[in-house]
Amino acid sequence: MAPSIPRPASDSESDMLARIRAHGAVPRHIAIIMDGNGRWARERHMPRPFGHRSGMKAVRAVVEGCREAGVEWLSLFAFSQENWQRPETEVSALMSLLEEYIAREAEDLRQQGVRVRVFGDLERLNTQAAAAVERVMRDTASGDKLGLNLFISYGGRAELVRAARLLAADVKAGSLAPEAIDESEIRARLYTANFPDPDLLIRTSGEQRLSNFLLWQVAYAELYISSVLWPDFGRTALYEAILDFQRRDRRFGRVSV
Repeated sequence: MAPSIPRPASDSESDMLARIRAHGAVPRHIAIIMDGNGRWARERHMPRPFGHRSGMKAVRAVVEGCREAGVEWLSLFAFSQENWQRPETEVSALMSLLEEYIAREAEDLRQQGVRVRVFGDLERLNTQAAAAVERVMRDTASGDKLGLNLFISYGGRAELVRAARLLAADVKAGSLAPEAIDESEIRARLYTANFPDPDLLIRTSGEQRLSNFLLWQVAYAELYISSVLWPDFGRTALYEAILDFQRRDRRFGRVSV
């Protein structure tokens, strides 16, 4: 399939993008809990997988929007460890969509300079999905315009347990003293050790919870709750979130001046 050409922004999107660029304080790292696919499908009397498939279009729009706005990292919560408990037919459909997304978008992402990384308990993926993940990470490894992090079979608590086990192994091996364990040592053993914590966490569909996503990393992130269901979340909704972020006063515990 020939690579697609990013859709030009509409006039209103162009105006919003100009305002974002004029302000200058663009979040370096945006994390998104993509929620609402099932409800979107149900409102249209369609099966849940139809909503997940429609959500793929929103992923493309948000990736393009982040590149245009100057965001450096985008982290998407694609599939949680808890999602394995869903009906087998839905899980199978989600894995197939993952393979389809990679097959359809990998070359376009590479040409746009997007580097894809995938994090989580990837050993639980089936052979085809695991191979697709390895392929897209390899093929986009040279990307330097946007880091796209896909969290699949991921849980924030499980990530912290993994980090604790790595620390324990280092202590047992004698390469790390217990009293030397601090925040930096924990951070170094997280999936996200090589890029900054999110500045902005967006959750779609109006739900107001973290759902076990990046529990350590979002300690100081600005939270933005959008009522838009994920399949309808495009560049306009993204730019609204960034503009809202630019109006925030980020104090990190300090007193506002």
